[in-house]
Amino acid sequence: MKKKWLRALFRQRCIVIALLAFQVLFLLYLLQSSSAISDVIAGLFKVISVLVALYIFSRRDKSAYKLTWVFMILMFPIFGGLFYLLFNFQSTSKATERKIAKIFKKTRKFFDLPGSDFYLATKNLPSAAASLSYINNCAGFPVYSDTATRYLSPGEKMFDELLLQLEKAEKYIFLEFFIIQEGKMWDSVLKILKRKVAQGVKVRVIYDDMGCFFLLPSRYASKLKSYGIECKVFNPFRPFLSVIQNNRDHRKIAVVDGKVAFTGGINLADEYINAYEKHGHWKDSSVMVSGKAAWGLTVIFLQMWELCSGKNEDYIQYYPWQNTKCPKTNNGFVIPYCDSPLDGEYVGEHVYLQIINRAKKYIYITTPYLIVDNSMISALTLAAKSGIDVRIITPHIWDKYFVHMATRSYYRELIDAGVKIYEYTDGFIHSKTFVSDDGVATVGTTNLDFRSLYLHFECGVLMYDTSSVQEVKEDFLNTLKKCTGITKEDCSCNMIKRLFQDILRLIAPLM
Repeated sequence: MKKKWLRALFRQRCIVIALLAFQVLFLLYLLQSSSAISDVIAGLFKVISVLVALYIFSRRDKSAYKLTWVFMILMFPIFGGLFYLLFNFQSTSKATERKIAKIFKKTRKFFDLPGSDFYLATKNLPSAAASLSYINNCAGFPVYSDTATRYLSPGEKMFDELLLQLEKAEKYIFLEFFIIQEGKMWDSVLKILKRKVAQGVKVRVIYDDMGCFFLLPSRYASKLKSYGIECKVFNPFRPFLSVIQNNRDHRKIAVVDGKVAFTGGINLADEYINAYEKHGHWKDSSVMVSGKAAWGLTVIFLQMWELCSGKNEDYIQYYPWQNTKCPKTNNGFVIPYCDSPLDGEYVGEHVYLQIINRAKKYIYITTPYLIVDNSMISALTLAAKSGIDVRIITPHIWDKYFVHMATRSYYRELIDAGVKIYEYTDGFIHSKTFVSDDGVATVGTTNLDFRSLYLHFECGVLMYDTSSVQEVKEDFLNTLKKCTGITKEDCSCNMIKRLFQDILRLIAPLM
């Protein structure tokens, strides 16, 4: 049965890839043929490229994006402009943008149901007032107290706690993940979900179609529905060059009854819990929040569910403390937040930059990729030059060769400025964490790369003065024992390799 399933999956995906390849080859044929129509098409595409270049310069985009696309147009004057249009206008239609904006505007008030502790937080944390004002007033994510947090790393710890909390579900379970793959982890979760559905618990699952493209059958959502599980597939992949495929749902969220929630880098697949070795030891992290802040992640999930389903949601029916008071006591301040690529507000990047900019003693960062623009490089190098201990851990064993080589191309200037770079030698580190000055930390889904910072739907949990801040720090320091420090000598390379890295860095926004 497994072989039959794999053959069917392989056949479906091959058909999609073949259709995409056919479209590209057909365009190339038209351009390369000697017919009159091909000359007209080539001339038209050149005009499009010129107009696109002017449009790029007029946009309020990151300078790295502008440079990359103008370079592409210079290199490929016929196809460059067309490629930009296909790449960027796949990301969304205007109708989808308006739909998302409407959902976010309508639901913003529901984040405040437990009550915002913004003023209490600014009183207790005056040095963080500016950061708190941005996340609460501009980004629209309230500051919660009365929340317990628990940092879970590696993935095995999160898996054990997730199963325990799922078993406790009484009303609903919400799961939103970039990757779901059948195996020990997902099969264990699914077993509980089936049992909970039989007990009358509402279960909803969202997974990203691109993230699961080679991992799940195309009709897997129907299979889950046959078990009584409500399921939506985010942005289903279709074999046409003009479809909206560029923005993906990279979030990882699990919610139980609106009282307990998880987020972090861990997907529902076996490599994340080291059930099998994919790139050495898989080092990942998650945070569990219980209390008021769990509701924030619940609303974030429901926003995405409403977008995928196209139906208005009754958010209040899921609020867990309508007739009772949240039993958790204050443990610092917690802010769940999310990031959309469609609102022009780079929340994930801004959270990271504000942690860097207000640091006084140290900043410790873990990230699987380090492909960033000038604003992040400037912030990191300025902090290091100002005497702040800036340390970054990236993987030594890579999952994507070209991305890893692009990551290493950033090492030189960071090390020259005093930033300390380490590579995790035991395997692949997939954690996305920032911690600073024993007072603030964030754990979430946002990588330090262009795609994650600007193109994907992401989320995280920002914590001030919670017990988990120290847990993130201690985990970072323990991880350092399994890392190798990178020196300037390690970054030296011959001219060919240096040129290769420079080219990768130039096209990094497209990776």
